[in-house]
Amino acid sequence: MFQTLYSYFWWERLWLPANLTWADLEDQDGRVYAKASDLYITLPLAFLFLVIRHLFETYVATPLAGLLNVKEKIRLKATPNAVLEKFYAATTKHPKQADVEMLSKKSGCTVRQVERWFRRRRNQDRPSLLKKFREASWRFTFYLIAFIAGMAVIVDKPWFYDLREVWKGYPIQSMLPSQYWYYMIELSFYWSLLFSIASDVKRKDFKEQIIHHVATIILISFSWFANYIRAGTLIMALHDSSDYLLESAKMFNYAGWRNTCNNIFIVFAAVFIVTRLVILPFWIMHCTVVYPLDLYPAFFGYYFFNFMMVVLQSLHIFWAYLIIRMAQKFITGKARGGLGMARGSQSHRVVEDERSDREETDNSEEEEEAVKNGPLSNGHPVLNNNHRKTD
Repeated sequence: MFQTLYSYFWWERLWLPANLTWADLEDQDGRVYAKASDLYITLPLAFLFLVIRHLFETYVATPLAGLLNVKEKIRLKATPNAVLEKFYAATTKHPKQADVEMLSKKSGCTVRQVERWFRRRRNQDRPSLLKKFREASWRFTFYLIAFIAGMAVIVDKPWFYDLREVWKGYPIQSMLPSQYWYYMIELSFYWSLLFSIASDVKRKDFKEQIIHHVATIILISFSWFANYIRAGTLIMALHDSSDYLLESAKMFNYAGWRNTCNNIFIVFAAVFIVTRLVILPFWIMHCTVVYPLDLYPAFFGYYFFNFMMVVLQSLHIFWAYLIIRMAQKFITGKARGGLGMARGSQSHRVVEDERSDREETDNSEEEEEAVKNGPLSNGHPVLNNNHRKTD
């Protein structure tokens, strides 16, 4: 049964144009072609990336955070309460009003105390500012290096300037060592992102991120199997061109460098829209959809590859919508702090990258601390004569 499934999976008509077989892609006369077995190395490399990431975050990102004065926000811990903790873990972190009243009776706390307990408990589970900074630093470093390496791989190739060259002689196109390592490193990195996504900072687009990672892994792997390597290198370099800008903007946001963060975000938004909404669909996808048909009839691999491209493009449109929303806040003046803090008429409110996780605020906790110790400034009480009432 396994052998039957294996033979169906590797049936030439699924992967290659008509009249071509895997024998045509065997190494000969000094020409080397991509092989499915090459990708086995990406799994151990992915775990190696996780080790390198841990070392980077510990010995590079953490000291860098200290140099940039990345400060943790002081969070008040919820008082241990078995009844509330059980409901929090088993039912929901955001109880409705009826649940709050029920829990108030069961726990012996007032409604106000139950509400405050859940706010503090949720805040305890939120990732720390240092964790966010370390993750952004790691992704920034990889994406920047990957973009530079990707450009070095493709900038001197004829298909970088003439997209018709992507399909010249396809699929009898020899693989270059630089292409091999570019593919292996990119695919290994995305495997590592997928492996660590459960422990990383969970953002509002968590599901979309999983879809993106899976679609990217499938697309990179399939393009390797079917020898779509020239198109694949162009697509990977195009994606890396804007990602490092977003991560650097996040780093400066966490460090409190608001103007720098906002300026980088504007550059990122422009690069993202140009590369993902203009170059990718109207140049690259046009190249993968139209040009191959001049050489051979459409086959399953052709449809599958372009379907995965459409999935990625749909995610780009979704993220572009969020980015444009953020840009509108800049233009209309509703986000003076951009990715950082903007002062409202009565309180501070967080205006973040639309993809980021949203933090809660708890004014009642601030009021409580103000009564006990005076208003807090960077975690230390500041004496004044303004008094506030407690609840």
